Amino acid sequence: MATVTFEQGRACVISKVTALRPPLKIEEVPLPESAGRVLAEDILADRDYPPFARSMRDGFAVRAGELPGEFVVIGEVRAGDIFTRDVAPGEAVEIMTGAPLPSGADAVVMVEHCRVAGDKVITDRVLNRGDNVNARGSEIVGGNVALSAGHRLGFAEIALLATVGSHHVRVYQRPNVAIIATGDEIVEIADRPLDYQIRNSNTAMLSAQVARAGGVPVALPIARDVYDSTRELVERGLEFDVLLLCGGVSAGKYDIVERVLADLGAEFYFDRVLIQPGQPLVFGRARDKFFFGLPGNPGSAMVTFELFARAAVELLSGQREVALPLLPAKLTADFHAKPGLTRFLPALLSADGGAVTPIRWSGSGDVTAIARANAFVVTEPDRETWSAGDWIRVLQK
Repeated sequence: MATVTFEQGRACVISKVTALRPPLKIEEVPLPESAGRVLAEDILADRDYPPFARSMRDGFAVRAGELPGEFVVIGEVRAGDIFTRDVAPGEAVEIMTGAPLPSGADAVVMVEHCRVAGDKVITDRVLNRGDNVNARGSEIVGGNVALSAGHRLGFAEIALLATVGSHHVRVYQRPNVAIIATGDEIVEIADRPLDYQIRNSNTAMLSAQVARAGGVPVALPIARDVYDSTRELVERGLEFDVLLLCGGVSAGKYDIVERVLADLGAEFYFDRVLIQPGQPLVFGRARDKFFFGLPGNPGSAMVTFELFARAAVELLSGQREVALPLLPAKLTADFHAKPGLTRFLPALLSADGGAVTPIRWSGSGDVTAIARANAFVVTEPDRETWSAGDWIRVLQK
């Protein structure tokens, strides 16, 4: 067993999953169904984009070397049409945004910079060749890679694939992630808990986090604090691509998750991370499947998934690179945290991302405070105090 820092723990997860993950399976889906999936093949541009020199503005197509000056307007061209004549010296063609640049013209003067008098247009502007024009192939040349394998497909990527004619795409299959909450105190969400019981918020929460990371959540029954029950469910969970266990990984008398995993031949990479919330975090591999033993408090489970397990799910869904964007923001108030741990504490990040305000909370079971927050401030383990105006790292939810 090993205790690791935040950076060491995350590096361990990424290196182990990258090195030991099985070959990823691929399937083909219609493009509209590919959102959130990871591309499994390079997509090539089927032609130059744009496929013609294209006007970027409404205005007049001219020869740049003749500006400023007066020109005879010999016609117009709009998007979806072409102008069949050449533009001769002293001539201009009225042109709309997106329309092909007529032969003979090499720039577009914006309509706002022109004065029209009868069949003539006059401008005092000076332009260079290519101004206000997208050259043919300036975005991508036909036959080149438009989008590489390993990209997760969002709306912009889907727009690009549609542009190059990829109506079906090959994507990696989503990993199936089993989720087991443990503990005698847990009841189902629909149940009315007794005073000493709590509803199973962790399975619902982790299911949402797994789906956002690109996996398919599979909720298994609650594992009670009994060896045989827990072992049976863990064995079921190890049939899936990843197993998330929530609770039962501390040092208490009834925390039996690690013993069950050890009896199933698990290899443990670490079992404690120097962070708050979430110190008792277990990561390992059993029966060729990765598992995470997350702490039972919702805040701890939430944070440790985002910091560690999310990277594993993303890699198993085909992503080539996994990033944890810790961005700087300025504190709006003085701030204090005990040194020794990297802490992830709930906060409110301003709309522009420039300022952050820590919010009061009562610990990792305080779901109310975490739900109000939209970010976590991230402290360095060797620093204790910050003043208003100091920069601090922030992790957005």
